[in-house]
Amino acid sequence: MRAGEVSEVSQDYLKAIWSAQEWGGEPMTATELANRFGTTKANVTEVLKRLDELGLIVRVPYRPPVLTPAGEKVALSMVRRHRLLETFLVESLGYGWDEVHDEAEILEHAASDRLVDRIDAFLGRPQADPHGDPIPDPEGQIESHDSSILLTEAGPGSYEVIRVSDADPAVLAHLAEAGVVPGARIDVFDGEGSGPVRAAVGAEPNDMCWTAAEQTEAGHTEAKQVEVERTVASAVYLTRA
Repeated sequence: MRAGEVSEVSQDYLKAIWSAQEWGGEPMTATELANRFGTTKANVTEVLKRLDELGLIVRVPYRPPVLTPAGEKVALSMVRRHRLLETFLVESLGYGWDEVHDEAEILEHAASDRLVDRIDAFLGRPQADPHGDPIPDPEGQIESHDSSILLTEAGPGSYEVIRVSDADPAVLAHLAEAGVVPGARIDVFDGEGSGPVRAAVGAEPNDMCWTAAEQTEAGHTEAKQVEVERTVASAVYLTRA
């Protein structure tokens, strides 16, 4: 079954169920789906029943729904549309990375597979969207980041930013100003406790100084020292540099 053969509501539910676990999250319950889509649990139950009848999910009483292979195929098709559209809006139309999520949510339902494939080719077949989320290929294959670390959980050391959650535009704007974007190098000095995470963004290898004087003495002035509040840092995913 192709994405265009199910309703927009079904497309949204399948994408949400799949996306919830992509970066290590828990499966979405009916209650969480109701909160996600601003509806009642009864309405969610009706949608899940239809998806079960279509063979796109497996429903087990009192447990989160599980995608079937057919449901996962539709979900990944929608993820591919969404992320390629976000990339196109940023790279070709000058949108900010904090502006594209809602636009892509609307456009993904209207875009055909042919249009999405053309956009993919036009952009040079990008591997990830502006937030660092990997883009599935036309067959639904997608890169996994099982070893990613949240900035809030990172101990002192050198890392690379691989992904920033696009759930909150205000968080995206704040992190962009700080230079905490996919591909950026970040050296964490202090991330423990409940206070902000102290780090240097754009640091050179072994550049683990905090003060400007220490930076100058070490001969490295490129790094930007930042303090990232934990609510913001929880949106940042890292891999060891």
